[in-house]
Amino acid sequence: MTARYCSLAQAPAPAFAPGLAAERLSALRGGRRMWVNGTVLHYWFFDGDTDASVIPVPGTGMTRRVPWAGAEEQRDVVRACFRQWQDLGIGISFAEADDRSEAELRIGFQLGAGSWSAVGRDALPVGRHERTMNFGWDLTAPGERGTVLHEIGHALGMLHEHQSPFAGIHWDDEAVYAELSGPPNHWSRERTHRNILCRLGPDEANGSVWDPQSVMEFAFPPGLVLEPERYRAGIAPPGTLSAGDKEFALRWYPPADREPAALVPFRSVPLGLGPRGQADFVVDPPETRTYTLGTFGDSDAVVVVFEERDGEPRYLAGRDDGGTRQNATVGVRLVKGRRYLVRIRLYSAWGAGETAVMCW
Repeated sequence: MTARYCSLAQAPAPAFAPGLAAERLSALRGGRRMWVNGTVLHYWFFDGDTDASVIPVPGTGMTRRVPWAGAEEQRDVVRACFRQWQDLGIGISFAEADDRSEAELRIGFQLGAGSWSAVGRDALPVGRHERTMNFGWDLTAPGERGTVLHEIGHALGMLHEHQSPFAGIHWDDEAVYAELSGPPNHWSRERTHRNILCRLGPDEANGSVWDPQSVMEFAFPPGLVLEPERYRAGIAPPGTLSAGDKEFALRWYPPADREPAALVPFRSVPLGLGPRGQADFVVDPPETRTYTLGTFGDSDAVVVVFEERDGEPRYLAGRDDGGTRQNATVGVRLVKGRRYLVRIRLYSAWGAGETAVMCW
């Protein structure tokens, strides 16, 4: 029987300014999904009958409600998989939220609706009453832990491994369409093309080589792959985190190795960053008012402000200037006596001037 597959939604193409240099475009495409390192991603489980999908009942003209809530044993599998990713020692951490308004990731368990996730920061614009992740089948069944690790990989910014341009897979396209059109997936040709056959750009791939052992790789039965010859009998990843998965997570989210520097109002601080580099600062506001925090110089960057609450950074505001002619600036009210963190990730820089940050 065909495996059940993750189906990512069609993401809108990013709107970059025309005429950008190839190096800038490559850096933007590769990094725009990623969280700033040091983020605590809060997740929340839909837990009541009020949150549900209304779907038609075939042949009756009627509809029925399918709740998004999941049983506790399903939630426990997801909690364990968040811990497994975090136990790699990455700079991203996960915390379960009691309130959906505090959660960047909101998780449902609508049966029959497939398993999927928003990719990285694409979760932020999703409305608080909507899911950013769904699990559409029993996660306690043998082998399904890999489904959860896969969807969390998407939440960290990873894409499907079999779509890597470095895989060199030559598909039997019509066989793939036929296989996915039947049970249990019932995919359209468009969905199959988007999630299986369409290749990513080199700067979008999870790594510079194909990793057939990745948890982001699908299992495929015989008869779908023509080349490489060794995979004509199928692709069978183990459903666990591979060495390549771990390398990706630690490359983008390395463990913090030092305390953030102080960012004092009206004092510019050079960033000294290379591509994909990140600088972290702490702000202890001398008075309560609205402050502006922003970068200066010829660069593409994302600036995110967190407020520390009970020792944990909570997302407050952010701005991404990637692909624009403006620098990233954030206007935010800071309260005297509270502690704030400013994290700046650089996509790329150009020109002779130094890229800097200032609070005023």
